[in-house]
Amino acid sequence: MPERRYDERDVRIRPGRGSRPRTKRRPEHADARTAMVVAVDRGRYTVLLDPGGPDETRILAMKARELGRDRVVPGDRVDVVGDTTGAEGSLARIVRIGERRTVLRRTADDTDPVERIIVANADRLVVVTALADPEPRTRMIDRCVAAAYDAGMEVLLALTKGDLADPAELIAMYAPIGVDVVVTSRGVDPVTGERTIVGLDRLRDVLTGDVSVLVGHSGVGKSTLVNALVPDARRAVGVVNDVTGRGRHTSSSAIALEVHGTDAPTWVIDTPGVRSFGLAHVDPSHLLGAFPDLDDVARECPRGCTHLADSPDCLLDEWVADAPDDVVRAARAARLDSFRRLLVSRLGVEDETDGDGARGR
Repeated sequence: MPERRYDERDVRIRPGRGSRPRTKRRPEHADARTAMVVAVDRGRYTVLLDPGGPDETRILAMKARELGRDRVVPGDRVDVVGDTTGAEGSLARIVRIGERRTVLRRTADDTDPVERIIVANADRLVVVTALADPEPRTRMIDRCVAAAYDAGMEVLLALTKGDLADPAELIAMYAPIGVDVVVTSRGVDPVTGERTIVGLDRLRDVLTGDVSVLVGHSGVGKSTLVNALVPDARRAVGVVNDVTGRGRHTSSSAIALEVHGTDAPTWVIDTPGVRSFGLAHVDPSHLLGAFPDLDDVARECPRGCTHLADSPDCLLDEWVADAPDDVVRAARAARLDSFRRLLVSRLGVEDETDGDGARGR
């Protein structure tokens, strides 16, 4: 059979395919505008141009293909191109994610390798805990404190339902170690007779000028606080199950909301209620940093001390025993127990006393 020869007329170019060689150079997008991500919903992102400023514009955007698997979360500063008018039906494109000052993460449990980024660029983590109905879970608080410390964020403990239980025990446990505490309670305005939240002004003062993310179990009153701080937020409020003592998830996605009436730009990010807060992303050696009172003592421990319950000559046990009275001794013992449970869970070693895991009850 004679050899067939091809010429240029035999070359076919498939329809819709360019003939130019591919390049790894990405467009510069010099005309991109910077915006703040305030909400994420099924692949669509609500962003604000000039957030809190005179030219604030709310636009809807999608993530550009070149960002790949990079996740965009509330609080992110992003560059957007395309239709940024905010007109109904318009859609812009997120082409860059700005450098993040802080990143709050959690995992499903203490062994899960998959990190879940909750928010970016928040200054403070507000751990919302009810004093009753449901009862407070100190180990959950400790986990949140550890995650915030690892992220370089400040921590505020917001104790709700102060009309149902005395906050003194929790204040005594966390205030001495530098965790700011605010207590709110349900009350009635003596002038209007309307239901109000006592302590809300104090909370607003602490949050002023910062971006704060609220985290807590369902049913602790987190959405109630958000609705009080941002009256037009209209976040759904749930109830606590009388049998299980657990709340129902009411907020389905994180959303950033501006708090008006403050002396400086103030934002709160409401998040869905959580039942677990894994710390697989936190280096075990960093856990002591979330317990400043224990950290000061542990610095004097013998070299190689693991600080676990079976560690010989650990000064943390001596610190508990040397407490000046029974009240302080009980508080110190609770702190040490919480730290050791976190450490055991994070290291993956066996300890019969650790039964709560990442649920932090």
